[in-house]
Amino acid sequence: MDLIYLDYNCFQRGFDDPRQTKIQMEALACQEIFIRAEGDKARLVWSFMHEDETILCPFPERKYEVLRLSTLCQVRVGPKEEIYKLAKLFQKKGALSAKDAIHLACASNIEAGFFLTCDDRLIKQAKRLKLEIVVVNPVDYIRQEAI
Repeated sequence: MDLIYLDYNCFQRGFDDPRQTKIQMEALACQEIFIRAEGDKARLVWSFMHEDETILCPFPERKYEVLRLSTLCQVRVGPKEEIYKLAKLFQKKGALSAKDAIHLACASNIEAGFFLTCDDRLIKQAKRLKLEIVVVNPVDYIRQEAI
């Protein structure tokens, strides 16, 4: 069973502008991943970084939905010194933002098989890091799993 670390944007994709086809497809892919987690066909990860971003979310309906989805996450990641060190390295090597670096460091630390994000720029940056984790868009993940 796949261990999947979802970038925070995957938890909120269903709230984004559905007039864009890319967003519609990503929202559906994220929804499918949550359905798989509910059916014990995928294991999801929730980290302290997800928690921080949820607390800072200014939209109550988004915040409550993300907290509901967080209950599907079977693996929890708390802050650790090695995660911060890894995040600093990722920031330096991949020119990542602090938040993106921490999310990737959390996923690497627990040896997730997949890191899914709707952020095309982050996918490109992560590829430069040559990680063991497969970093892809949720739509590409669903496509790969369908083969």
